[in-house]
Amino acid sequence: MREDIKRLEERLCYQFKDMQLVIQALTHKSYKKTKNNERLEFLGDAVLDLIVGEYLYMKFPSKSEGELSKLRASLVSDKSFKNLALELNLGEYLLISAAEENNYGRNKESLLSNAFEAVTGAIYLDGGLENARKAAVALFEKVYPKIDMQTLFKDYKTLLQEITQAQFGVTPEYVLVRSSGPDHKKEFEMAVILKGKTLANASGSTKKEAEQNAAEKTLKILEG
Repeated sequence: MREDIKRLEERLCYQFKDMQLVIQALTHKSYKKTKNNERLEFLGDAVLDLIVGEYLYMKFPSKSEGELSKLRASLVSDKSFKNLALELNLGEYLLISAAEENNYGRNKESLLSNAFEAVTGAIYLDGGLENARKAAVALFEKVYPKIDMQTLFKDYKTLLQEITQAQFGVTPEYVLVRSSGPDHKKEFEMAVILKGKTLANASGSTKKEAEQNAAEKTLKILEG
């Protein structure tokens, strides 16, 4: 495990002083240890919100509050964090149960996203905000060399509505299938309904994100 962490530290360009912090950040609740990464995930979520908000504020001095909010929402989404986790190969370091292993847990968006938040929280506690900022910003700029609305924010719902109106003369409905998780980290599953038929289901950290993800899946289905 220590060798694995060394490789992760090289990718993060950060060396942990407290190894137990990073081990906790990589421990999923299914692993049945006394400490898992949920609390660090909670902290990392808040830290990343601040880091990304500050980064966008400084990078785009002419953008409005609404534009900055949309960019931040895209950058701090589960999908975005999964991409950052993949850049770190974070999945290979996770401590998960055999059941999660068999269920492809190392590739799950929710597990990878949560682990990335937890690792950020661990860096914050271990080395302070500046080190957390350096690690996160370096990753964001590597994974997203171009940060703009066209690159980050694809409005799949609007595109799907335009296509279904043109092809079928109706607009899709979005129905909440279920919600789960603690209050600070809810996950919502939404379904796309067209002419009474469910075309696709998808999850997200907000209802809007889940709707976008479901619309994206539906578009792929319709494109065949």
